[in-house]
Amino acid sequence: MALILLEALLALAVFVLIVWWTMFSGRSKGELPPPANPETPKNPEQDDKTP
Repeated sequence: MALILLEALLALAVFVLIVWWTMFSGRSKGELPPPANPETPKNPEQDDKTP
């Protein structure tokens, strides 16, 4: 019984380690800032029309 409990605790510890590693091992300064001048998508229908 103690061996099963020890194995379950070890599996839980490995699971917590994997979750912690994937959550907090990202960029050192966080996410990248958004671009200063985002490009607006062009509407292809407007390109075909001539004034």
